[in-house]
Amino acid sequence: MQIPIEEIRVRQRARKEFIEIDELAESLNRIGLLNPIIVDQNKVLIAGQRRLEAAKKLGWKTIEARVLSLEDESLALDIEIEENVQRQQFSDEELLNAFTRLNRLKNPGFFVRVWRSIKAFFKRIFSKKKELPES
Repeated sequence: MQIPIEEIRVRQRARKEFIEIDELAESLNRIGLLNPIIVDQNKVLIAGQRRLEAAKKLGWKTIEARVLSLEDESLALDIEIEENVQRQQFSDEELLNAFTRLNRLKNPGFFVRVWRSIKAFFKRIFSKKKELPES
């Protein structure tokens, strides 16, 4: 659900340093929010403060949030810790392979571009033949 950012309350957090907020804001601007923040039923932030800060930096008025009914403050802290600990970064090799593949997809070679042009040409020809009225 979309929640007004101004209604979200942030209390004491385990994480004290919020690095690379500009980079995250750029990602949110380019791709959007992939994972909602988590708040309790009183709109107190449980997880996702970096995403929240990046959204504020972009001037967003609302943010996608998952609302959990929590009665126990220890469970909220447990969720915050789990969300930050259970992430696994790419290895250097995995990251290099992924960016190499992405570069090939975004910048196809000469023969791939020619092949795509030929396919598009024939697709246009055959779609125009279907549009011609039959006599």
